[in-house]
Amino acid sequence: MIVTDSAKATPPHSASRQTLDSAVVRFSGDSGDGMQITGGQFTLATAVAQNNLSTFPDYPAEIRAPTGTTFGVSAFQINFGSRVIKTAGDEFDVLVAMNPAALKVELSGLKVGGILIVDNGSFQERNLHRAGYAADPLKDDSLKAYRVIEMDISSLTQDAVRDFGLSKKEALRCKNFWTLGYVYWMFDRDRQATIDWLKTKFASRPDIADANVAALNAGHALAETMETADGLQSYTVPHAPNIDPGLYRTVTGAEAMAWGLAVGAKLAALRLVFCSYPITPASPVLHTLSKMVEHDIVTFQAEDEIAAVCAAIGASTAGGLGVTSSSGPGISLKAEAIGLAVSAERPLVVINTQRAGPSTGLPTKTEQSDLLQALYGRNGECPVVVIAARSPSDCFDMAIEACHIATKYQTPVMVLSDGYVSNASEPWLIPDVDTLEPFPIDLHEEGPCFDPSIRDAVTLARPWAIPGTPCLEHRIGGLEKSFETGDISYDPANHQKMTDVRAAKVGGVVRDIPDQWVEAGKDSGPLVVVGWGSTFGPISRAVSNLLDEGLFVSHVHVRYLWPLPANLGDLLSGYDRILVPEMNSGQFIKLLRDQYLVDAKGLNKVTGQPFKIRELEDAIRAHLEAVQ
Repeated sequence: MIVTDSAKATPPHSASRQTLDSAVVRFSGDSGDGMQITGGQFTLATAVAQNNLSTFPDYPAEIRAPTGTTFGVSAFQINFGSRVIKTAGDEFDVLVAMNPAALKVELSGLKVGGILIVDNGSFQERNLHRAGYAADPLKDDSLKAYRVIEMDISSLTQDAVRDFGLSKKEALRCKNFWTLGYVYWMFDRDRQATIDWLKTKFASRPDIADANVAALNAGHALAETMETADGLQSYTVPHAPNIDPGLYRTVTGAEAMAWGLAVGAKLAALRLVFCSYPITPASPVLHTLSKMVEHDIVTFQAEDEIAAVCAAIGASTAGGLGVTSSSGPGISLKAEAIGLAVSAERPLVVINTQRAGPSTGLPTKTEQSDLLQALYGRNGECPVVVIAARSPSDCFDMAIEACHIATKYQTPVMVLSDGYVSNASEPWLIPDVDTLEPFPIDLHEEGPCFDPSIRDAVTLARPWAIPGTPCLEHRIGGLEKSFETGDISYDPANHQKMTDVRAAKVGGVVRDIPDQWVEAGKDSGPLVVVGWGSTFGPISRAVSNLLDEGLFVSHVHVRYLWPLPANLGDLLSGYDRILVPEMNSGQFIKLLRDQYLVDAKGLNKVTGQPFKIRELEDAIRAHLEAVQ
């Protein structure tokens, strides 16, 4: 074990724990090193410690990239503290690098003076070469800007689990928990929740459970007794103040989306039929719902994307609530069938968990590049409602909202999430669903005979009749229908009318969406930052920081993307300049310019990574200077 720093070494416990209001820790290693499990358990312990938190799992797309390569690095980042936490953080206070490749990929994110924990047992010549190092960075001056803790974690882990009869391969799989124990001591985290998890996870292999517990305790014990440099002792992060009473848990966006769909179907008094084809990063919604069959939920893993969406439409036609999910490539395949739901005027909820790039692209990286696809990506004049979740917990609310709109207006609704929102987690106050307002739908399940062309005077929705019910026979399908009778029609004037009616029906949803509000700042001024989706966290923190400095900036975050809120145009007209940050090449800005003829400016990023707070602060400052 080696500890390096410009400061002199001090005996154990010579300094008390330093109190921090927040900290950012990033665990990184090979994709087989268990970094996602490590981060997940640190998140659990942090939630038990009653800290606010936000996480960012960041892992490769390959099922198993070659060991020691930079493109096989898996990382998990957590920002936690006693203050309000809205992002996973910018620069890291602590970086754990389990091999040279992890150090190579992640070092640029570690703040100057930050703590670097390195497994020097993995810094062998072969691993250094695979990571692209010409020389060992632990033996030159390349790390002098950081406080470095070198330990042979691999060897220390094998020593800790020697009595459990594991193979060398099994023993080395415990080194993530050894490292976790070390970091637990650094931040005064309780190990018991992780110990309980291990015993449950490996109930059928108690030797594995006990070995990991031993590794966890060994890492904690070494951190507690080691001699370390000044400033590398340990830290305390106080409880978050002013927490509303109630039952909390950490929740990912995928979990919240699944639960919101389940609740939305119950509020509509319908059976949820979730039809999906596995695709990264959308699959966890299917995984979550498949475990909820006791709630009268049907999940169907189809053979392809087209089958999945068609099955969902069939479920809605039969009187259930059909839902399908995918990411951008799968949404492309579903496009024609979504048009069928528009033409047949049946409710359909489509979850689009966006990812980076065209085609296969970067499946595990995040982007907001499917907005134009959601708005316009279908043949013909084919309008759908488009809404977007802005955080993991907001996925719950927007899923319910999608169920409500789809059933009330008998139309498809697309909910935009993305890889960052879906995989990230945050504390969530579990709501009392019994207090939520139901919105049951009147299904025409029996006679007398009815005219399928009759529409609701307000919503323009046609009656929802179950096929096969006597006296309720009617024609459905993708061919154009007569406005008057519901029969197939090729009349030009009728097609114009039906096109207008479908657009008016979706446009009329604006009656059910709230007026746009200002998240922070004033409702007029020199600059407003307008965002949507997962940019909420970094924009919110950046604007809040600059408001604290006395700068004049506001934040507006749009959750309803089509139709747009009725007052949005008037609201934006009150600002001298509009800045629109997006993780794409400028898609929402096109919509704002088209609808309101505003000279909005874009801040665009397509790196597969979320915005940094400082990136937004720099851009806001530059635009404020331009206004002056």
